[in-house]
Amino acid sequence: MEFKKTIELRHSVRHFLKQPIKNEKINSILDVVNNCPSAGNLQSYKIYLIKKQDVKKELAAAALDQEFIAQAPIVMVFCAKQEECAAKYGARGKNLYSLQDATIAASYAQLAAADLNIGTVWVGAFDSEKVKSVLRTSYLPVAIIPMGYYSEKSFLRERKQKSQIVEEI
Repeated sequence: MEFKKTIELRHSVRHFLKQPIKNEKINSILDVVNNCPSAGNLQSYKIYLIKKQDVKKELAAAALDQEFIAQAPIVMVFCAKQEECAAKYGARGKNLYSLQDATIAASYAQLAAADLNIGTVWVGAFDSEKVKSVLRTSYLPVAIIPMGYYSEKSFLRERKQKSQIVEEI
């Protein structure tokens, strides 16, 4: 798919077919993520790839009972490795760069999935401590990205005009 078309067609999907995603497609998405930019090329993030239904249910509960998370064939949770980034960049690395790294990685995963006709949705509403507990990690969760084939009709939401979001100085 042409890149601009991928961007135009990507939208949030909360209803997924029960069809599993083949490992080669998952690996293709992860290959794209592995090539995304990061501060100092540290890649100060960790991706948790969840396929187990019981873990997806726990994540859904930790994400304010957003049940569609448990319905997705796979869920990726992107976490910031704050201390790793802080070792090189201090407080700014811990509080900003590591979060940006995880955010960029999650965004690239969504675009790579869209290019494969796999739907995703960005989930940012969750209890960080509960997600950490589910994942058994000390890393800071930044985004939960459920993934699966669309079971809803594709629709695009209206976007603001560029003049509403861009100011030239």
